[in-house]
Amino acid sequence: MSDRNPARVTVDGALRWADVAAVAGGARLTLSPTADARIVAARRLVEAIVERGIRAYGVNTGVGALCDVIVDRPDQRRLSRHLLMSHAVGVGPTLGPAETRAIIAASINNLSHGYSGVRLEVVRQLQSFLEHDCMPEVPTDGSVGYLTHMAHIGLVAIGEGAARVRGQPMPGQAALAAIGVPALVLEAKEGLSLLNGTPCATGLACVALSRIARLMEWADVAAALTFETLRGQIAGFHAVPLALRRSAGIDAVGSRLRELLAGSPVLAASSGERTQDPLSLRAIPHVHGAARDVFATTAAVVDRELTAVTDNPVVAGTPEHPLVYSQAHAVPAAIALALDSLAAAVASVAAMSERRIDRLVNPLVNRLPAFLAADPGVCSGFMIAQYTAVALVAENRRLAAPAALDGGVTSGGQEDHLSHSTPAAVHLLKIVENLETILAIELLAACQGFELLPGGPARAAGTGAIQRAVRDHVGHYRDDRPLANDVARIRARVLANAP
Repeated sequence: MSDRNPARVTVDGALRWADVAAVAGGARLTLSPTADARIVAARRLVEAIVERGIRAYGVNTGVGALCDVIVDRPDQRRLSRHLLMSHAVGVGPTLGPAETRAIIAASINNLSHGYSGVRLEVVRQLQSFLEHDCMPEVPTDGSVGYLTHMAHIGLVAIGEGAARVRGQPMPGQAALAAIGVPALVLEAKEGLSLLNGTPCATGLACVALSRIARLMEWADVAAALTFETLRGQIAGFHAVPLALRRSAGIDAVGSRLRELLAGSPVLAASSGERTQDPLSLRAIPHVHGAARDVFATTAAVVDRELTAVTDNPVVAGTPEHPLVYSQAHAVPAAIALALDSLAAAVASVAAMSERRIDRLVNPLVNRLPAFLAADPGVCSGFMIAQYTAVALVAENRRLAAPAALDGGVTSGGQEDHLSHSTPAAVHLLKIVENLETILAIELLAACQGFELLPGGPARAAGTGAIQRAVRDHVGHYRDDRPLANDVARIRARVLANAP
């Protein structure tokens, strides 16, 4: 739960996805006294379990297939430290600061529920990373669901691994010295609780949701510009027939399109020219609206995940009668399935955008100069930009294959079902990146195409404002510069903000 200050998020009950996204963007994260008290109370339970020698997974036993190997009390500190060392086997490129911040925020949220049993000092250490812009270097790949990402974060907490402090790379111990905090010496269960649960998938999901929420708006805007440039039949977006489809997403998209296209002289002049438009134009509310509906469902799943305890084992009871439960709350099936679904939805929006780009550049289906070129033949215009969109749509199709179905067997058969939630989140983020580029191409092509319409007509007020915003950053294209630079500029300077 966050307070009303967008620059500060307070953990009291459970965070929501937008709170985690705010922290990813730089908001400060604090814990309420109630959350502090829950953490302290849970730690007393772990201390009682250790004192009484109650068997507890990862506290006084090994982990995975080693769960029946007893770890004596003198070695329980070593177990916590060794778990971080052995699980830090991520590979590939390093996550960005926003993604790392989101994972840390989701981890703090999970530990604050009061069922993990770490000391308050452990949570404070994670908070210090956010507070002082000390970002552990976390490899993107190598996770079948969780563990590796948090292992690399945990390494820095104990003075190992590597981090970037205000953007400067340094070893973990130097990073802690730079922000003025000592290295942790982990106690029983703390190594496992730092690793366990779904914070990596949940944190990445929150970043993805934040970006997708903005891009859904831009998808509608880009589609409206293309629709007007291609002189579509606006009657297909009227509220009465759209309402028959019974979809909050369709209603929202239809309303936005009508708002953007209201008063368009071009659409008024083209009314009745065709019985109906091709589906890439006529079905904009249906495809974009379906994606919005999937977004809403996924956001609800992520919010539930943030309310959930995803550690194993969890501790309960009282210090006099401590209880420990081994279960499967760390298995991230729900979020993996939700992210797989959202990945397909976002990929579908990108695919429809590419189809609209083709209709803008294809001289066989429009009355515009071939490929929107200033001098077709000498100039190729947007011919190859459409190729780029096709390539990214194809990549999205590969990335959108359900990660939750990948399965696999690990830890000597003890962990014989894997949900691959973190790869699902990583794939979703890459699909989002591709959608950003595809929408940038569509915006540029739609603006170019409108400027090539005979007679120099005026846009609707809503689309005209977007056309001017694009042209504030990129001028009309005449094959006089690398088109990739224009695409990158629109993606960075236009799509990064709300329309």
